[in-house]
Amino acid sequence: MRVHTSRREFSVGLASAAAGLLGPRETVAEAKIPPSIIGGVLVGVQSFTYRLFDFDRMIASMRSAGISSLELWGNGKAHPLHPERNPEADFHAVRRKLDDAGITVNAYCANFPGDATADHVEKAFVGAEILGARILTSSTEKKVVPRIDAAAQRHKIRVGLHNHWLGDAWFKGDKAQNFEGPADYEEAFKDRSPYLGVNLDIGHWSAAGQDPVAYSKANHARIFALHVKDRGADKEHKNTRFGKGATPIKEVLLAAKAVKFPHAANLEYEMEEQDPTEGVRDSFAYVRRVLG
Repeated sequence: MRVHTSRREFSVGLASAAAGLLGPRETVAEAKIPPSIIGGVLVGVQSFTYRLFDFDRMIASMRSAGISSLELWGNGKAHPLHPERNPEADFHAVRRKLDDAGITVNAYCANFPGDATADHVEKAFVGAEILGARILTSSTEKKVVPRIDAAAQRHKIRVGLHNHWLGDAWFKGDKAQNFEGPADYEEAFKDRSPYLGVNLDIGHWSAAGQDPVAYSKANHARIFALHVKDRGADKEHKNTRFGKGATPIKEVLLAAKAVKFPHAANLEYEMEEQDPTEGVRDSFAYVRRVLG
């Protein structure tokens, strides 16, 4: 998941979100989606996948795929639920809408800039609580980690810190402050509480030259969420359909199954952003074949 959203993108998304965020609940008044647990592993989707969809359209797509679990990204363009910009009433409204559809929020994703205030961090944890999430995921910088850890201990919510391949063309940040490999996590976790863990994006991890299979096996107790995507072996490590790239998705999922991974493996399908529905269905079908 890329971290940055332009001001124009956010403004357009906020305007289009009004109907999707607080609109009629009748649009999702259908049978609840059965739990998407495959081979003992909870399979969800990261809502960055649906960044151009409002909530109703996202729910319809998840229903068509049969996915009942969601990692909700707080800065979605068409479905924003940002801890600083949206009041608690919006979080409650979204919770009701998702409950009606049978969708549970396995994690709330709130990305913190380097200058994130204590109030910003606190509101993110409150938002996670309202949504019913016991995990908060975040793309952030190491200097924010002490504030995140303090809030995690107060709220007793685990935090998965998200990794990226810092060689991606879009990345313009301070590499020393961001998370790419094992050494970054060792540094961040030193003298910190066990509420801090990893949101392991296996596509980025693999693109960065790391082995997500070995890391997940050795550190599964400290991994609080998985992002499942496939990236190629080409120079840019372009995103591909599941099973077509170089990311060892099958091996990671089977390792998760073997240890009875207690958190969610969230599909993050970054292609075809205008309508990723068919790609999500294809990705979920691939995962079902692996785990089923």
